[in-house]
Amino acid sequence: MALRASVTFLKLNPLRQASRLLSTNTRPDVSQNGSNMSAFPGARAPYVSDLTFLNENSYDPIPIYRVLDNSGEIIDRNQEPNIDKETLIRMYKCMIQMNQMDKILYESQRQGRISFYMTNYGEEGIHTGSASALSPRDLVYAQYRELGVLLYRGISVVDMINQCYGNHEDLGKGRNMPVHYGSKELNVVTISSPLATQMPQAVGAAYAFKRTPNNDRCVVCYFGEGAASEGDAHAAFNFAATLECPVILICRNNGYAISTPSSEQYKGDGIAARGPAFGISTVRVDGTDALAVYNAVAAARKIAVTNKPVLVEAMCYRAGHHSTSDDSTAYRPAAEIKKWTGEENPVQKLRLYLENKGYWDGDAEKQSVSEARDIVVRTMQEAEKKKRPHWKEMLNDVYDVMPARLIKQMQQMESHLEKHGKHYPLNQYQNE
Repeated sequence: MALRASVTFLKLNPLRQASRLLSTNTRPDVSQNGSNMSAFPGARAPYVSDLTFLNENSYDPIPIYRVLDNSGEIIDRNQEPNIDKETLIRMYKCMIQMNQMDKILYESQRQGRISFYMTNYGEEGIHTGSASALSPRDLVYAQYRELGVLLYRGISVVDMINQCYGNHEDLGKGRNMPVHYGSKELNVVTISSPLATQMPQAVGAAYAFKRTPNNDRCVVCYFGEGAASEGDAHAAFNFAATLECPVILICRNNGYAISTPSSEQYKGDGIAARGPAFGISTVRVDGTDALAVYNAVAAARKIAVTNKPVLVEAMCYRAGHHSTSDDSTAYRPAAEIKKWTGEENPVQKLRLYLENKGYWDGDAEKQSVSEARDIVVRTMQEAEKKKRPHWKEMLNDVYDVMPARLIKQMQQMESHLEKHGKHYPLNQYQNE
């Protein structure tokens, strides 16, 4: 798939910024050698005689790149990506599958069948747009709302539902709470709950790639605007820039970090404004537009594999609750949610685009929704009948050689169960 579109990335240019300041705000102080540029090792900047403080209003907001309008029409034909029909349909079917998983597994949690779940409504365009622009060999560090990325990568509905139910066929052997997926074979690092810890880890992995001869891979790290408030985010930005790592940092700015709106999360121009300040090529994209995300990430990957980090801020709206532990109607109006689930719906935009090209119709929609729903329902019914992993799995796979203290704990547990096993539902667990 060739990329025709041209995406502009912001870069910090000290000379251009200095020229702008001198022409608008300040008066140059020409030194004795005839130049007004300083020679400090910490910054290359001009001397001025006017005292001026910069704030969030000193610069124009970073623009949002988009390809599709709300009716699924291409705004500028030069920006339409050259994606073949098969891939476009795969992207859209991935969105349908996401929506069905979210609907049914959310209801499953409400019925007490699983302990926890997080939906992905409103972010489908970021998932499929970015995943389709990457190489399968690129390493993915997800947060916990990248279901579509993992589905597009090839993690099966069966593996995901087994993980949510924590049965003995869960690849993680039941050790993690639901929606913490991972696959070594598909280059997806297992998700962990602590916020933003994946960001410096991703940069570290990217640095390892950089040190590999003839490397043609990059690392892709997803995070939210709330995670960007963590210290780990700033450390990741700085290490990525100074070490020149092949990493794409994708921020899903969905407007809310649990119940905290973005207006209370930061004062400046979003997350993208931080990129040039750290020395990272940066672009802001409409995350409800899968084609715009595709263009941005495809272009970002070309930069990243040359050992240059890239920051992509994908603007979107979290249409669902943060998780099954949240009720978003308590802190945002219903009219706001209605707007973003209607005219700004990323699934609807891509469907209309496919219909405009003659690739999709009502019959295809009905069949795909039915198939997506059936596989989720059938898999869920099978998953809850499977036994849980053997209790020893909670002690295995932590160390290459099990230390004496864990061996002792396992022996103590065995002795305890020999005496009191009748008080535990051991029939629900796998035998050795």
